[in-house]
Amino acid sequence: MAATTIPVELAAACKDVVAAGDADDVAGVRAGYVAAPASTAEAAALLAAAARLGLAVVARGSGSRLHWGNPPARCDLVVDTRRLDRVLEHAAGDLVVQVQAGVALDDLAAVLATAGQRLALDPPAGAANGAGTVGGVIATNSAGPLRFRFGAPRDLLIGITVVRPDGVVARSGGKVVKNVAGYDLGKLFAGSYGTLGLITEAIFRLHPRPAVSTWLSLDRPDPESAAAVVHAISASPLWPSAVELDWPSAGAPLGVSVLLEGDEASVTARSARMRDLLRRGTAGLPSGQRKRPDGSPVHPTSAVEGVDSGVVPGDREVADGGAAGGPFPLARPPADGRGRPEANGTCVRVAFWVGQLATVLRTIRTAGVANGVDAAIGGSAGAGILDVWVAAEVDPAAVGGFASELRAGLAALSAGGAVPSVASAVIAWAPPQVRETVDVWGPVPSLRLMRSVKDQFDPAHRMAPGRFAGGI
Repeated sequence: MAATTIPVELAAACKDVVAAGDADDVAGVRAGYVAAPASTAEAAALLAAAARLGLAVVARGSGSRLHWGNPPARCDLVVDTRRLDRVLEHAAGDLVVQVQAGVALDDLAAVLATAGQRLALDPPAGAANGAGTVGGVIATNSAGPLRFRFGAPRDLLIGITVVRPDGVVARSGGKVVKNVAGYDLGKLFAGSYGTLGLITEAIFRLHPRPAVSTWLSLDRPDPESAAAVVHAISASPLWPSAVELDWPSAGAPLGVSVLLEGDEASVTARSARMRDLLRRGTAGLPSGQRKRPDGSPVHPTSAVEGVDSGVVPGDREVADGGAAGGPFPLARPPADGRGRPEANGTCVRVAFWVGQLATVLRTIRTAGVANGVDAAIGGSAGAGILDVWVAAEVDPAAVGGFASELRAGLAALSAGGAVPSVASAVIAWAPPQVRETVDVWGPVPSLRLMRSVKDQFDPAHRMAPGRFAGGI
C-alpha cells in the first residue's frame, strides 16, 4: 500500500508532494511518494532531502518511456517534472533555445514554429502519450526518422543543468553552438535512463523549419536490394532528412522511404532527381562531399541492383504537411497495410554499421525462423537503427530465445573481420514474462567503466537503481 504520511523533510523541500497511487507505479514497481518541483532550486532541495532519508528516486516526464529498460529495484520517490514546463529563453537569432526538462516536445515545437524554427527531434515509432518531454527524450536518447540528418538528442544538446543525487546542482555547456569549455555532462546524461541524476534544464541548437516535407517510398523484394537502395539514397547529394525501412513480416516486401524537406521549389526538384537516381541506379557524389551528423563520411554505392528498370516498383509520394500542418514529419512513412508497433508487445532495438544492413536483416529473420517469431522490422536504416517488434501474444520463451539468438548472430558478424562489429540488440520494452527469460540489455562493452561512473555520481545507488545495464 502507498505511504499516506508525507515525511516532513520532503514537504519542506517541495510544495507539491503527495502519496503515490496505483497510476504512479513504475514498470510494476510500487512508488511511495510523488513530488513535482517547479524549479532547479526546488528540485535540488528535494533530492537533498531524499538523500538524507535514503530514498530511491525515479524521474518521470510524460511517462511514455518509463517502461523502457529494466524496472527499478525500488522506487520510494517519483520526481514528476510536469511543473518544470517553461521555455526559459528562445534566442531565435542564434538558433538556440533553453527549456526546463518537463516541457513537452509538442508544445516546444509550437513555440518554435512561431519563429519559423524547430528542434529537429521527432518521436520514434511506438512513442505513446505524444512525443514525450525534453528530459525523457534526453534520458533515453531517443529519436525518430530525423536522426538520419540531425542526429539524436545528444547531438543537438549544447548545454544541460542537472541535480546530483545529493542535491548539488551541476551545469555544463552554454548558449553557443561551438562550446568546448568544461566536461560535457550532456553526452554523459543522454541515454543514462535517470541513473546518474535529475535533468532539470537543457539548451539545444535549432534549425529552420522547412516549408514542405515529402516522403518518397518504394518496395524491394529482398534485403540486398533494399540495402542497396538505402545506401544509394544516403550517399546522394540530395540531402534527405530521413531514410526509413519497413518490413512488416518475412513474406512481405521491404519498404524503403526517404524524406525530403525544404522550400517548395527545392523539394519538387530534389524529388524528381531522387526518383531519377533510383531509376538509373547511380549514387551521386564522392563520399568526401557528404557527411553524417557525427561527421563521418557517407560512402556511395555505384549502382542500385534491381532499380534500373526505368520504373520504381511501388513508388509512392505523399506530401505529409509535417512542416506546415503539424509539429513533426510523419513518425512512420506512408505504407498501406504495413504493421505498426505494439506498446504491450516486445521491441528490440538493433544498432549496427549501415554497411551491414543486408546482413543484419538476414540475421534478424534467421533468429526469427529458429524461434517461430515473425517480427515486424522498421526504423532509421540509413542511421543504423532498426526496431524489431514482436506481438504480445507470442510465447515469452520464444521471444527470449529470439533475442538471445539474434544477439549471438550479431556478435558473429565481425568474426574474422579486421574491424570489430558494433552491432547490438537491446530490448527497449517487453512484458514482464519476457523480461524473466532474457536480460533486456544483453552484453554491454565497458560495463566496468560504466559502474565506475555510476559510483562517482550516485555512490549510494539511489537514482533509478537497477534500471540500466548490468543492474546499474
